[in-house]
Amino acid sequence: MHAALSLTGLRKSFGTSRAVDGIDLVVPPGAFLGLVGQNGAGKTTTLSMAVGLLRPDAGRSLVFGHDVWAAPDEAKALIGVLPDGLAMPERLTGREVLTYQGLLRGMPRSMVDQRADELLGVLELDRAEKTLVIEYSTGMRKKIGLATALLHAPRLLVLDEPFEAVDPVSAATIKTILRGFVAGGGSIVLSSHVMALVEQLCDHVAVIDRGKVAAAGSLAHVQDGRSLEERFVELVEGESAAAKELTWLSR
Repeated sequence: MHAALSLTGLRKSFGTSRAVDGIDLVVPPGAFLGLVGQNGAGKTTTLSMAVGLLRPDAGRSLVFGHDVWAAPDEAKALIGVLPDGLAMPERLTGREVLTYQGLLRGMPRSMVDQRADELLGVLELDRAEKTLVIEYSTGMRKKIGLATALLHAPRLLVLDEPFEAVDPVSAATIKTILRGFVAGGGSIVLSSHVMALVEQLCDHVAVIDRGKVAAAGSLAHVQDGRSLEERFVELVEGESAAAKELTWLSR
């Protein structure tokens, strides 16, 4: 059985700065993997290369055995993506965005309409059905982005900070949807800065530090008997983290 996502030797530099420095990572089928790292660690660059949005300088990305760059049609048909800073057709309504995306993928109009109805209802966007995307809040943009990622029933979801700026009620709904997706046989890669969220949702974790994988495996394996936050700080900062303080604030 092929891995849901297999990254081998991914590298990317911007000028003289190497953002990703040889990422090797395997996401088993049916896994819910949390990708964590500091700002600038290379998470978004890695995910962008993994799904075909950014061409790597070196390395490969396979989605259920299909090479994202050598066989993009086969690979991308299996992926639903919510990228960071998702650009939307802002002069369309949420329903029009879903309709456009579905027809672009070659889905039957009846199927697009049915799934759009369900997605807009579940994500509580039906009340803004006639609102243009340009008027959406940040949280609403995240939700319509998730809807477009789910519309074609992918086998792998790749989500970059999907809960950012989402209210608690909507977040609970999204968690239920994602858990159901995995329970139904889907696989998810989710990046987040919130360790408690990753611990709550994910069964696998990969820690990215300075463009490399510092640790990866099951949640329990990476935690190694500690909280994920404690283990994360240990992996990316070592003993120096405890010494960081502003002495002039002490009384």
